[in-house]
Amino acid sequence: MRLDGRVVVITGAAGGIGSALARRFAAEKVAALVLADLDGAAAAALAASLPGEAVGVEADVTSEEQVAEVVAETLERYDRIDLFCANAGITTGAGLEASPETWERAWGVNVLSHIYSARAALPSMLERGGGYLLHTCSAAGLLTAVGDAPYAVTKHAAVSFAEWLSITYGSQGIKVSALCPQGVDTPMLQDGLKAGHIGAKVTAAGGEVLSPDLVADAVVAGLDAERFLILPHPEVAKYYLNRATDTDRWLAGMRNLRDSLS
Repeated sequence: MRLDGRVVVITGAAGGIGSALARRFAAEKVAALVLADLDGAAAAALAASLPGEAVGVEADVTSEEQVAEVVAETLERYDRIDLFCANAGITTGAGLEASPETWERAWGVNVLSHIYSARAALPSMLERGGGYLLHTCSAAGLLTAVGDAPYAVTKHAAVSFAEWLSITYGSQGIKVSALCPQGVDTPMLQDGLKAGHIGAKVTAAGGEVLSPDLVADAVVAGLDAERFLILPHPEVAKYYLNRATDTDRWLAGMRNLRDSLS
């Protein structure tokens, strides 16, 4: 998909990868950007700073009603959605001690929000005969998240749901991509490092930590090629293959990496 002239919605848009996508998409001359975030003021400020048509809205992606409202308002304003980027995500830094509330929050942000956006956006896309869904899933969805059980589990679920969407709707003109970066220099990673989370340490030690802008560049290239897996860190493909072909060795390597940083 070429981005020029497209109407794009991004959730989790006020910072990190989301704001980098917004800036990069604006540079690609999209027709309009709808930037949704729990911090509506930050989303509005970002929209105001961008060239071209952009609007910032407040939305909690764990609320199906609010996600549906974002879609309905976008369709009312622009008559279509060409690309919906389900980008909001959270980490927990927790293992077996994670409370039910922590699991529910991770499930809501990292998985249910993708389901809600697909439910809301797909009907108009299918009616028009085409559309694109970009789901930010993380390399953790292909590999694992050391030290963060809710993140590992929910990101695997996010990749699985994206695969299901591609299989189910691909023959009806719907394109789907799963964005799976490894370490990205965002507040999410930096906060984890400051808190001493083992998962953040493993991520930072496991490869190059990319800027959000470089991730956005990889997204533009991946969308243009209409690839399902968008891997800003190409080495993730090798790790994914190793995991599949020699799982015991891969698990041993991950244990060794974890133990060395504990």
